[in-house]
Order: sequence, then C-alpha cells, then structure tokens
Amino acid sequence: MMDASRKYAACTDALREYARNAGFTDVLIGLSGGIDSSLVAAMCVDAFGASHVHGVLLPGPYSSEHSVTDAEALARNLGIQTRTISIKAPYEAFADVLADACGGALEGLAAENTQARCRMVCLMALSNAHGWMLVNTGNRSEAMMGYSTLYGDTAGAFAPIGGIYKTDVYALSRWRNQQAADAGRVPPIPENVLVKPPSAELAPGQQDERSMGIEYAELDRILEAHLDHGMSPEEVVAQGHDRALVDDVLRRVRSYAFKRALEPPSPQVAFYE
Repeated sequence: MMDASRKYAACTDALREYARNAGFTDVLIGLSGGIDSSLVAAMCVDAFGASHVHGVLLPGPYSSEHSVTDAEALARNLGIQTRTISIKAPYEAFADVLADACGGALEGLAAENTQARCRMVCLMALSNAHGWMLVNTGNRSEAMMGYSTLYGDTAGAFAPIGGIYKTDVYALSRWRNQQAADAGRVPPIPENVLVKPPSAELAPGQQDERSMGIEYAELDRILEAHLDHGMSPEEVVAQGHDRALVDDVLRRVRSYAFKRALEPPSPQVAFYE
C-alpha cells in the first residue's frame, strides 16, 4: 500500500494534470465544513495555488453552525477566497412546487436529495459563469455504498479522492496538517473537522455512519479485503466480521454500480496491493 505522502501526491498530481488537459486554470469547490471537502480543498491549493481555488459555502435548512465556521477557518488557513450562497430559498421553492406531485409534501429521501441538487445547481452556475472547473469531493467508501446523490454530490469534472477510502481521507488529512506544522505553518484542516462525526446535514441530527448502518473503519476493512485483495465473502467473514453485515455491504456494492457509472473520473492509481 502507498504511504500517505505518495498517495497524497498521486491524487494532487492527477487533479492538476486533468485540469490542465481540459484547459482549466481555476477550480471551484463546495466547502461543507466536512473532512472530504477540506482535504480536497488542500489538494486544490497544492495543485493550483490559492488564488486559483474558489470556495463556496452552501448552507441549507439543516446546516450546523460549525459547518460554516469550520469551512471559513479552513479557507483562512489555506488562503482561499470564499462566497456564501444559501440554498434555503431555492430549496423551499422546490418543496412548494413539488408538494402536490409528491403526495402533499416533499419529505424523506426526496427532500434530502433535492437539497444536494440545489447545491450543485449553484456550483455549476458559477462554473459556467466564470469558467472554473468544478472539483468533486466524493470518496470510494461512500461511492461503493451508494451513499451519494445522483446529479447532486456526484457532480464535478474530477474526483481527486474518488479512489481512496474514508479512513484514508482522515489519514491524509492528518498527514497534510503535520506537513504544515513541520514547516512552521498553520495546519490547514481545523481539528474540529477531524474529530466531529461526518454528516451530510440533510436532515435533523443526521450522521453518515448511522445512515449507512456501519462505521467507516469496519466498512473500509470489508471493502478493501473484498475489492482490493480479492477475498471471498467467506474469507472476509473469517477476518472477524459479522456474516450478515458482510453480505449486506457486498449486496449494496453490487446494487449501486449504476450510480458509480455516473460519477466523475478519479486518479487511475493502484493505491492498494
């Protein structure tokens, strides 16, 4: 397996090369205050320079205060300019227009995904208006589980962390912070981003691990064993995982192939042996 420095460089170099080949000098990224967008923002700055990275905060009806303050702190640490565009008004407009057609109210999964799609409408409008390449912030763990919104957070031209697992995202984030500290600079990713429970913040009290029904650490061990080391379900179970859980994870991996087919490209690098 690649060490953190080589893995980070592989993701960043692939992002830079993809944008250059597509003719872009500037990139756009949605900043949620979460770990994925924080790491990708750091990669963007390392690839293009802070003046060529444009961050957008897109708070919605269920956004926490820390999602905004953490994103703002990240931007300050990286030296990138940001703007804030609330999706509350467009989301409420969609909820009003769609209420009758959705049985009286826009709610549940339809309401959550509409918020994600409102965010992408805003980001793509800025991309078109300014000629900036939209960078995707999805990771491999969530892509395998179908934990994403089609035409929402699956949008973007390139996904620099699309080939790495969520546990890798945390490891690379801590590595990047340590590199900054060793050089006498402020670590870019706020500590609160590294310790708070990941959440898409599309519903009250939502947390990603609860929504998926499994902790990232165990999920990644199952996925890596099966996908990267070719272990059979029986061999994965023999590593100490519950059989029903393994079967459920692998069933979801198979069933969400249609979503992964519509996600942006990611680095073509063999991160795992």
